Amino acid sequence: MTQVTRQLSEFVAGITYHGLPAGVAERTKVLVMDLVGIALRARREADSTPSLLAAAERLGLARGAASVIGDDAGFAPPGAALINGVLGHSLDFDDTHAAGSLHASAPIVPAALAAAEMTGAEGGKVGAEGREVIAAIVAGFEVQIRLSLALVPKDHYLRGYHPTATCGAFGAAAAAARVFGLSPEQVANAFGICLSQTAGSLQFVANGAWTKRFQVGNAAMSGLIAASLAREGFQGAAEAIEGKAGFLRSYAPNPIIEKAVEGLGEVYETLAIAVKPYPCCRYAHAAMDALIGLRAANDIEAGEIESVEIGLPRTGWNIIGDPLADKRRPRNVVDGQFSMPFVAAVVLRQGGMDWDDYARHIDDPETLALCQRVDCVVDPKVEAEFPARLSGSVRVTTRQGTLEAFVAVPKGEPETFPTAGEVRAKFESLARPCLSAERIDALAQALMSLDEASDIGELLSLTRGAGAPPLKMAAGDD
Repeated sequence: MTQVTRQLSEFVAGITYHGLPAGVAERTKVLVMDLVGIALRARREADSTPSLLAAAERLGLARGAASVIGDDAGFAPPGAALINGVLGHSLDFDDTHAAGSLHASAPIVPAALAAAEMTGAEGGKVGAEGREVIAAIVAGFEVQIRLSLALVPKDHYLRGYHPTATCGAFGAAAAAARVFGLSPEQVANAFGICLSQTAGSLQFVANGAWTKRFQVGNAAMSGLIAASLAREGFQGAAEAIEGKAGFLRSYAPNPIIEKAVEGLGEVYETLAIAVKPYPCCRYAHAAMDALIGLRAANDIEAGEIESVEIGLPRTGWNIIGDPLADKRRPRNVVDGQFSMPFVAAVVLRQGGMDWDDYARHIDDPETLALCQRVDCVVDPKVEAEFPARLSGSVRVTTRQGTLEAFVAVPKGEPETFPTAGEVRAKFESLARPCLSAERIDALAQALMSLDEASDIGELLSLTRGAGAPPLKMAAGDD
């Protein structure tokens, strides 16, 4: 093994729950609970879920002992990792890492959970304990985020890649490898295998495709498969991370390779993960905070607004602000999630936004009319904060005059991290249509006591009975 691959592999193999700094385990439990709530709701309501489950059935992935969040059936472990990863990202409500410009939990947590259930299915043993799963998830976070930092996120984006998926596959491999208890050499093999599975394209923005959520679930499944192959002695490519045709040099023009291991084991990027307050692209959140603040402080009515200008970092503008004509006319939920004009119009009309607002606003004539009055620009002041901060600026012109605001740090970041009550409220709002109040309380308590769990399958069983629509094959199918 060469230096970077060796350091990452040794870190993954050696990380322990008791060796984690104060706060890292507690933050990880919060992030797991956040993802489970999102996946629960997505299993019930996401538009892509029926076809996803039908395909899993066709592929033989819907038969096994592993758990899909919110589903009563058992699945093959790769199927559970795939589906839970897709569900976790389907609402675009999952956590983010600003500097890494990615979503952390959706590819990592499902791989760790599936691996934990796999160990429990072997020889009748109880699966990996909760403390082992927490350590594995942290290992996955640290690998995934550091790889994105080393790629230089804006360069990776400009090449058309989606770092949540590309870097997420390596993070998922790390998490599964840690659950399996692999040696550093085996972890390196898993990375070498994962190199052949890494994918994730931004082309989904062309038509609001469901591939964005699929490629995140695919990363979870790919990581699980890579770790499983390495566990059985399958040989992967050497120098997977920093080699001449390795991940970093293949996926970005000028990677800063040393960032992949900078501060490894001392600085935990897990603590820099943010929880989303709104179910849309994170690049929009600072501007949404600013608009909500202006609306509340000045009693702004949507009907009196003449124009709105949103200032974004260039990377964000490329994703949620351009082309403006298309962003002003979202055709579906995915379009809405990546439309700054749309989410601006929603919060200006009602002072906030949650998942149910897509159903209320995506075809609403007044919301769409307000979209036509929203412009998006690259703001030099906002760009100067990027990528350390996903800032935003707004200028709202009404009949009474012009109001301006700048938000450097959107709500949910480490500096503005939600309280335990706020995280619990988000979880309950997502779970409420799916589970009884008693089951929601039991599930929340179990997730926040993940470090005390002795059986991950038993914990995940609390997500069942969610009243999710049963699997239906396409018309005319057997």
